[in-house]
Amino acid sequence: MTPRDLLAWNVRKLRVQRGLSQERLALEAGLERVSISQLERKRVNLGIDSLGKIANVLDCKVCELLIEPADGEKAPTNLRRGRRP
Repeated sequence: MTPRDLLAWNVRKLRVQRGLSQERLALEAGLERVSISQLERKRVNLGIDSLGKIANVLDCKVCELLIEPADGEKAPTNLRRGRRP
């Protein structure tokens, strides 16, 4: 996996594990929702400061956003569609 693939994989995995929508993650990180969407779709490279903000909201270290998935680990799923309370 490329660094971009790893970043997309881990951001989505951690975001879904914590029950955060892209919109909520972006709001709490002070970023645009489209930036989170593009990051997860491997369409954009964010700066290190933005990655730091995302890691802070996801309660992890920046280096954890680049960890290789375990062999056979299933791709992260999406949250159920619709607004969250």
